[in-house]
Amino acid sequence: MIREIQPGLLYIGAQDHDLDLFESQYAVPDGMSYNSYLLDGGKIAILDTVDARKGGEWKQNLEEALAGRTPDYLVVHHMEPDHSALIREVLETWPELKLAASAKAIQMLGQFFDGYDFTDRTIALKEGDVLDLGSRSLRFLAAPMVHWPEVMVSYEAASKTLFAADAFGKFGTLDAGFYGDEDDDWACEARRYYFNICGKYGGPVQTLLKKASALDIACICPLHGPILRQDLGYYLDLYQTWSSYGVETEGVFVAYASIHGGTAAAALKLAEILKEKGCPKVATCDLTRDDQAEAVEDAFRYGRIILAASSYDAGVFPPMYSFLHHLQDKAWQKRKVGLIENGSWAPSAGRVMKGMLETMKEIEIVEPVVTIRSRMKAADLPALQALADAILS
Repeated sequence: MIREIQPGLLYIGAQDHDLDLFESQYAVPDGMSYNSYLLDGGKIAILDTVDARKGGEWKQNLEEALAGRTPDYLVVHHMEPDHSALIREVLETWPELKLAASAKAIQMLGQFFDGYDFTDRTIALKEGDVLDLGSRSLRFLAAPMVHWPEVMVSYEAASKTLFAADAFGKFGTLDAGFYGDEDDDWACEARRYYFNICGKYGGPVQTLLKKASALDIACICPLHGPILRQDLGYYLDLYQTWSSYGVETEGVFVAYASIHGGTAAAALKLAEILKEKGCPKVATCDLTRDDQAEAVEDAFRYGRIILAASSYDAGVFPPMYSFLHHLQDKAWQKRKVGLIENGSWAPSAGRVMKGMLETMKEIEIVEPVVTIRSRMKAADLPALQALADAILS
């Protein structure tokens, strides 16, 4: 796909409609975009390449966009292979071209391109450096751990454009809309993308947002997902909430892992009780069947969560263990949690869930921890009512 974003700035990225798992773990039913740009200020800069899966399409786009001209620079904002796979081919095609990237990215080049001599082909960038293209220039801002240590973003003042690397990205191709305002459901897949890709790194994202707040930004060009050009405050506010581990939606998220249905029945009964008590939003998730990445997304979206799990091998049913392990990895924090355990002879799920939660920051575990013995009974309802009251208080 080639598209003019504004005079002198072309989109030359590729759309991967055949990819089923991004990073070999996240379901992408709508595929994935790999964004790349061509910036012309007299001198020409290629801004990032794409995944090798779409290398042929990208090279055709680049050749057409150049229209016989010779590029001067390849700017590498991020070394992850879905953005850097074609670096060697670009350098071999244009022997005079220079690669501009952070010093850390330049150190990584040999890890991905064994045997290629990068001597005299690179320009090491640091915070505040400017790459002069003539009528346009790129000023670079360090963005370490958003979400790799070598990441930089760049700002082009003439067009007020922020080239944001993996920040402000989303799952999916650009079929839903080339611009964010054309995409009716941007936040849904952007949220799932953010918390599963960058969720652990709220602090570094906050640092980048502070840097961005000092810039006059009219357009954000990420490496995945649509270009953002209208109501930028909406996107920035969401990122502020997400990266500070704030609550986006008031309500309760009920996540359950059930072996034979007894735990599921108790969890769904609690969801029903919460609705009866006026909870503004109750979301439920079957951890044995639903997308794990969406469960992680909702755990961050809501400020209150109920975890319901069967006991298993003197521990907790593995789908719940996996879910909590994901939350540990993503630095989940600042949440209020209620627990339901089920066990036919020696309930253990509550103990294990509580132990995992206690490793996380600012997690409040409310009482009572409800214990179900095999199947929910009328005698269990008062405890479920009490748990609903506690999580809503």
